Amino acid sequence: MKTPYLEIDLSKIHDNAKHLITMFGVRGIGVMGVTKSVLGEPKIADCLIAAGISSLGDSRIENIIRMRKANVQALLFLIRTPSVSEVQDVVAYADVSFNTELSVIADLSRVAVQQKKIHDIVLMVEMGDLREGILRQDLGKTIGKVLRMKGVRIIGLGTNLACLSGVKPTKSNMDDFSRLAETYERSYGLKLHVISGGNSANFDWMLEDDTKGRVNNVRLGEAIVLGRETLLRKHIGGLHLDAITLVAEVIESKRKPSLPEGETGLDAFGNTPVFEDKGEMLRAIVALGKQDVHVAGLVPLIDVDILGSSSDHLVVDASRAPLRVGDRVRFGLDYAALLSSMTSPFVGRSYIKDQSQRWPRLRGIPERVPAVM
Repeated sequence: MKTPYLEIDLSKIHDNAKHLITMFGVRGIGVMGVTKSVLGEPKIADCLIAAGISSLGDSRIENIIRMRKANVQALLFLIRTPSVSEVQDVVAYADVSFNTELSVIADLSRVAVQQKKIHDIVLMVEMGDLREGILRQDLGKTIGKVLRMKGVRIIGLGTNLACLSGVKPTKSNMDDFSRLAETYERSYGLKLHVISGGNSANFDWMLEDDTKGRVNNVRLGEAIVLGRETLLRKHIGGLHLDAITLVAEVIESKRKPSLPEGETGLDAFGNTPVFEDKGEMLRAIVALGKQDVHVAGLVPLIDVDILGSSSDHLVVDASRAPLRVGDRVRFGLDYAALLSSMTSPFVGRSYIKDQSQRWPRLRGIPERVPAVM
């Protein structure tokens, strides 16, 4: 297959999803699979459904439309407050949307009436991370106003932590969130079916104790596809770290000095590069760059060091693992690298189910690593 490409092991994604469903399920918490990092790819969505996930969340209505048109059999949640310009599509294609703005909900109400639908909504509550959310003191009056609108129905509350400001989900803030749900259920006679307490950052909170209050849902994306929680990027025991890897090809391999020759200035991206004198080394160029991937999020899975990159060249020190032209090198990914490479039009995708499908000259087939807990 033409390089570079993401190698996506559906069986490992399936394993990770099943493991997380069990881990959260024994504590009474359901898992919503988040598909935004994989652009709503129907193959991956179907894989999550086969593992036992019945609801999928995405922040882009385009990805939800893609899954709907592919006949993905799950409840589809838009997990970002809709733009006013997309409310027609939100009502038409999403089963549920997360919301924070009364004006947007009013537009959803109007369009739902036009489309002769009831559109379900989850109200997002600000619990300290200062990204999206209705302030707690405003939640009651917001609920009251929404209940008077036609065509929309409140089915739950949600919150989001650790994404913008790094605020941790803890017993304290999750208990406060649960109490809000209980308070407004009593005040307004509501039955809130979805109490969505967060994302892959909720893993440590989940392990703290067995009492989770009203929280009955978490939204997991990175934990499923990369096998890590998101506060400290620790490996979650039992999960595959290599369900998705990036494969790129060596296009030059030569012994060269480690220090550049001549006066230096800024590089192509306005940075001042710093080099260490290591003498002559085997420098290999991989056909990959910043236009393909967030290079800082790459981890080579063989014993080479990334020396630097430009828009379409990645230079590595291959002295300890000699590479030749045509070799294919595998890289692990963090979330930013996965998101950027999935979005790049220059990075292909290969779906596999077993090791025998891997390219025979591929360098860097990782082993399953022990958990760090």
